Amino acid sequence: MAHSARRTVSRRELERHQRFEQVSPEVGMLDEEAFAAAMGDDPDAALALLADLAGATDRGLRELARHLAGKLFFDLARSPGHKRGVGRMRAMPYSPDAGDIDLDASLDALLSGRAGSPDAAALRVRSWVRPTTALCLVVDRSGSMGGKALANAALAAAAVAMRAPTDYSVLAFGQDVLVAKGQTTTRAAEGVVHDLLALRGFGTTDLAAALREAGGQLARSTAGRKLAVLLSDCRSTAGDDPAVAARACDELVVLAPESDDSEARQFAASVGARFYAVAGPAQIADVISRALQRTA
Repeated sequence: MAHSARRTVSRRELERHQRFEQVSPEVGMLDEEAFAAAMGDDPDAALALLADLAGATDRGLRELARHLAGKLFFDLARSPGHKRGVGRMRAMPYSPDAGDIDLDASLDALLSGRAGSPDAAALRVRSWVRPTTALCLVVDRSGSMGGKALANAALAAAAVAMRAPTDYSVLAFGQDVLVAKGQTTTRAAEGVVHDLLALRGFGTTDLAAALREAGGQLARSTAGRKLAVLLSDCRSTAGDDPAVAARACDELVVLAPESDDSEARQFAASVGARFYAVAGPAQIADVISRALQRTA
């Protein structure tokens, strides 16, 4: 994903985080024990700090933070509620070891083959099949991107990658739409997360263009369920009416920060999307799991 410039954060800017001096007492140093203590006290504040550390001008600190984020964000994305979907028993064409013979569906083939071997092509088996789901994460970067906003975006990308590892896309938008990962593109999930941690916030908000691109990405999938996950306050300031693009999505879920969710809540209600308020980055994985399970 191309950026006009990489986001960087000076040590002076990082000092606004309450635990920064404990976590990075010296230039180029990241104390993982101190960070673990910060996570225990206030996970959202600690994750916001880590997201900013991943953009530090201090190269040594930045690399250590990116490495830690690469591990921690995916650990958090696995739980709670990491489910692959509820399977269903279905009749399928016969193949060795595919399941038990479905006697009702295969009765004609079995009877016609009484004098010899039944036609294998006419046989059916009963087997558990999990539903396939394609995901597209759409991240609003038009406002201030730092701290919690960056951690929210990066953790959401990790959660989406964990839940649909072979069929997902990630977009970031402001005035333009940037593709961090295309639906049919093979890319390491860690690279996608690192791209989102480097986002800079600026420009107007073309929500309609972002939702149209999400629809185009999901159209490339053959999955039975296609879900767009929009992380935004939904204040559109440019482009066409976003409601038209939103209603064109097969299924849309809107996530917004709990502290600024009124317009996103109204937008979701107006287009028939499900809405979830997010208190902070530590909650993202659970919210996305609930969205996949279609629970309130």
